[in-house]
Amino acid sequence: MALASGPALRALAGPGRLGLGGCGAPKRGAYEWGVRSTRKPEPRPLDRVYEIPGLEPITYEGKKHFVPGLARPIFPRWDRGWKDPRFYRSAPMHEQPLYKEQPCYIFHQRCRLLEGMKQALWLTKTKLIEGLPEKVLSLVDDPRNHIENQDERVLDIISHARLWHSTEDIPKRETYCPVIVNSLLQLCKSQILKHPSLARRMFAQEYCLATTWTRESLLLQVRGTSGAILSAKDPLPAIASREEVEATKSHVLETFYPIAPNVDLQECHVYDVKDNTGFQEGYPYPYPHTLYFLEKANLRPHRFLPDQLRAKMLLFAFGNALAQARLLYGNATKVLEQPIVVQSVGTDGRVFQFLVLQLNTTDLTSSEGVKNLVWVDSNQLLYQHFWCRPVIKKRVVVEPVGPVDFQPETFRKFLALYLHGAV
Repeated sequence: MALASGPALRALAGPGRLGLGGCGAPKRGAYEWGVRSTRKPEPRPLDRVYEIPGLEPITYEGKKHFVPGLARPIFPRWDRGWKDPRFYRSAPMHEQPLYKEQPCYIFHQRCRLLEGMKQALWLTKTKLIEGLPEKVLSLVDDPRNHIENQDERVLDIISHARLWHSTEDIPKRETYCPVIVNSLLQLCKSQILKHPSLARRMFAQEYCLATTWTRESLLLQVRGTSGAILSAKDPLPAIASREEVEATKSHVLETFYPIAPNVDLQECHVYDVKDNTGFQEGYPYPYPHTLYFLEKANLRPHRFLPDQLRAKMLLFAFGNALAQARLLYGNATKVLEQPIVVQSVGTDGRVFQFLVLQLNTTDLTSSEGVKNLVWVDSNQLLYQHFWCRPVIKKRVVVEPVGPVDFQPETFRKFLALYLHGAV
């Protein structure tokens, strides 16, 4: 009988060594099949130089090569003699010229307040009133302010943004949301012939705002870009009367203890205390009229909740009003003789948030005294749903292409905020 070879002996060694259900094929390891292990090697231990007072570490700096058992030397940084942006290193925080010991808590465009509107009301010392002011609602109900074939034109705008503007079967939110808002603004601008004062306005995007104030022991700042702004040559008139403003002294701001008021705000020690409206001195349209916020994130984790969006609208409207008040009346904290009114509109292309802020005082340190006022109209649907494809059941079109449950009242409020101050 001939002797079996090595692989044959391994294949016939026993059932424990057989693969493929015991059919005689040899079993191989992962490396024999060419598959590498997913286990990562252990990281190399760091050669650290421990600073012990009174002792000097022994390194291999003089040896010019690595010596086991000796500490790694710390060499000075090489100076190229010129600034290379690829290897830029900022100075330590405490050595920067704008470094301050007192921290500043900054609200920017990506901040999401945990308590939403309740927290924003406390930070801005503001009293909330549900619904739009009567002065704005009177513009909504007045048929003389309506546009010819208004509902049909708004439906065409929705269909254009959701169906005709993009070549995609189902356009994404970042595509149709700006188209809807820009088209609605163009529709509002068509009223210039009826109201010539609408020509005294300017629309700007990506302007940078900065304003700082103190709230109790916290130094707060609103800074950064906030989307688009409609500014005018003439300020908006005050909404609340002097008696209504004085009545806010008895209002008690709601707290959210044990949550800190500065939660979710960016803590910063390198900052500049300044007030910047975003426009240079001499800009012919200095007064902020309406801010527009687009919530156009496609991914749900990146979107603002409705309450967080309203808080963002309030804080940026407050920042614009406060910067304008200090530009007009100086940095003295006082109750304003002529309050400053700023409006704000936020939307994701389907649900609209409307806000009107009246800044009554710049004395924001204490919770006592006159409060600011804000009117909020929340979660106003322009349409419930839009079918980009028809729904067909049993060869019958159940849902045609187009918007479902259209709400014309929402655009009337949008138009009323645009016409406010010009009618």
